[in-house]
Amino acid sequence: MNENQMNRIHTGKGFIGALDQSGGSTPKALLEYGVQENSYSNEEEMFDLVHEMRKRIIKSPAFTSEYILGAILFEDTMYRTIDNEYTSDYLWKQKNIVPFLKVDKGLTEIENGVQLMKPINNLNDLLKQAVEKNIFGTKMRSVIKEANAHGIKILVDQQFEIGKQIVEAGLIPIIEPEVDIHSTDKEESEKLLKLEILEQLSKLDKETKVMLKLSIPTQDNFYSDLIDDPHVVRVVALSGGYSQTEANERLARNNGLIASFSRALSQGLTAQQTEEEFNETISKSIKKIYEASIK
Repeated sequence: MNENQMNRIHTGKGFIGALDQSGGSTPKALLEYGVQENSYSNEEEMFDLVHEMRKRIIKSPAFTSEYILGAILFEDTMYRTIDNEYTSDYLWKQKNIVPFLKVDKGLTEIENGVQLMKPINNLNDLLKQAVEKNIFGTKMRSVIKEANAHGIKILVDQQFEIGKQIVEAGLIPIIEPEVDIHSTDKEESEKLLKLEILEQLSKLDKETKVMLKLSIPTQDNFYSDLIDDPHVVRVVALSGGYSQTEANERLARNNGLIASFSRALSQGLTAQQTEEEFNETISKSIKKIYEASIK
């Protein structure tokens, strides 16, 4: 475990950029970036294009450790390079930004009001690759659609069970049980979720550390006890479909909660922009997300 990276993530000022759109969400991410679906004819070409987008974001002079603590990468990105260095090494060595890896394989159908993670069949191999590529931690997402106590328990159990496997591999897991922001009983789901997370944290060994990635809570500072838990390195928030402005406003009202935004980070960026326009747009976004994170 890299102590410098751990200190940076645990106490640093800033936020975590999520650059981990997966196969399923890549066409949409490219479309928002101004790349039409007829610009590529297969998955390989699609991933080439999205890597160019991510590379452009990472290499931007605005994407700096002054504001950004870490970046979450998609598996394909881990095997690719920026200026002849693996993406994770480029992030840390050139930018002083801590690399994370998304490890989940997407979601199952809704059952008991939740969407669990699909089985991660190659997890041990993937974690081995991550360690070799100097990745610090991982991220895995499941989704809560309604306040179903049974479903939420199963979901949190699954997250922590796989989380322990990730810890054993020498990495820090970001446990992400997202609560759908459009859920009619979002606040009730959050109460059930917090109880299950606290229960799981209470059972961990003293040395075991995790991170949490949660939807911005309905009630401000609702997750302060999770932020203060000794097992928790950091609690980060997803934008979850809120616009950048709304996500920032909600985030700023939660002390100690920092951003890990994906769509809200790349909002307004297009392939057609000049370098100057691109850098100016992302610079404004990064500064606003940073301000909301450190309030």
